[in-house]
Amino acid sequence: MRPIEDINDLGQLKQVAVLLDQENARLHTRLLKLTAELARLRGEDAQEAVQLELEKLQVELAKLQRRGLGNPSERRGKPDEGAEDKASNDAPQPKGHGPRAQPKLPLRDELHELSEDARTCPACDKQLQEWPGQFEESEEVTVVQRRFELVTHRRKKYRCRCNAAVVTAPGPVKLIPGGRYSLEFALQIAIDKYLDHMPLERQVRAMQRHGLIIDSQTLWDQILALADKLKPSLLALRQHVFRHPLVHADETWWRLMNGDKPKNWWSWCASTKDAAYYQILETRSNESAIRAFAGYSGTLLVDGYAVYKSLAKAGVGFTLAHCWVHARRHFVEIEESYPVKCKEIIGLIGELYAVERMAPGSMPEAEALDLLRELRSERSRPIIDHIRTWAYEQRCTPASELRKAIDYMLRIWSGLTRFLDDPRIPLDNNPAERALRGQVLGRKNHYGSRSIQGTEVAALFYSLLETAKLCGVDPAFYLKTAALKAIGSPESALLPHDLLD
Repeated sequence: MRPIEDINDLGQLKQVAVLLDQENARLHTRLLKLTAELARLRGEDAQEAVQLELEKLQVELAKLQRRGLGNPSERRGKPDEGAEDKASNDAPQPKGHGPRAQPKLPLRDELHELSEDARTCPACDKQLQEWPGQFEESEEVTVVQRRFELVTHRRKKYRCRCNAAVVTAPGPVKLIPGGRYSLEFALQIAIDKYLDHMPLERQVRAMQRHGLIIDSQTLWDQILALADKLKPSLLALRQHVFRHPLVHADETWWRLMNGDKPKNWWSWCASTKDAAYYQILETRSNESAIRAFAGYSGTLLVDGYAVYKSLAKAGVGFTLAHCWVHARRHFVEIEESYPVKCKEIIGLIGELYAVERMAPGSMPEAEALDLLRELRSERSRPIIDHIRTWAYEQRCTPASELRKAIDYMLRIWSGLTRFLDDPRIPLDNNPAERALRGQVLGRKNHYGSRSIQGTEVAALFYSLLETAKLCGVDPAFYLKTAALKAIGSPESALLPHDLLD
């Protein structure tokens, strides 16, 4: 048979599709017979074995279909969204979004005049005169190219006529005493790498295009010196995060490219509404988790990773709450194989979120917590009871994907339902996943760190910059303010929260 990719005739393609479908059906029947025979030889239930094999095939088929159609979204539209979308599509849509306001850009007026040879009237050939106060105005967003300068600082000297005192005017603030590069230069390197995810080698090439000849080791030396000044701020940030009664926790891998033997280390994240703190450690083990969360004594909101449960049992001091999004995700992934049952449980979880939306976010915090406690007691608790009843009523083979999803939910049930008694606990751990996006983008661009010291520096800058974003403070402004304070007063700390009005 010719390769399918070489067949261009539609009729032949249809014939090939029919033959392949018949062959798949034959192989499918043969597989089920062999599965039943194997189960009988092992002394197992042949019918149950065949049912399990069918479910596996359905799951694999659904995965292949999703792979062909692209990654599925977990977001679900409301029942009436389709009608609204259809109605809106019938109406003519405006093109573009119009000019956006740019309140943060500096303004500059540029005057355009006619040249002397163009100031002749096309009708009578007389000289055109300027029309005072009349202009035709339009806006244009442009770019001012970055440039590097070699500045010579000349510090004047002063002396007394008695020759007893000679005083020199102070020079600029230096990150490295006697260093050749300015503090602003080091700050820009750190911002470009850890906020905009631009590797040092790429920065080197960009700087060379603007006339600066430099190497990546020099850039790294500047980042390292800056990180050394900001260590007290990182320590203060950890203390700030761990004082919160509720902390979101999550972890993601981080590549350590140590010579010829790269390996995956792990970045542990502890985040709150206004702060994020990271530690990049060698493993994802109990020992690393203890180091990451040592001293915390509040509620830790996590996914179903078993290490957190082990720590809680070991009596490290915190209480576990679990994430409903992770529980729901298992059912979303297998929905095509079990559409009726998954639709039911996903709908019940959606009702929990609907209750949460009944509490307006504009209320004072104390009143909002009281209202949320009441709503959860009256509305969420019956939904939770319904979900638990549904889970115990399901009948499916032990090794099926549906059973695995149900078992995962029941295994962390106490953590999933802890929000009923504490209104401060949200339903999911999404803030921690969002807090890790910066590191995920960073590792895609510069792959990770080249040394253990590099992991420490990365954790420091990601912690401080992500916290500044969560606080609504300009990260570049915060980093410069914190560095100036640290240079002027060593061992002093400054958090983005200190810059809020």
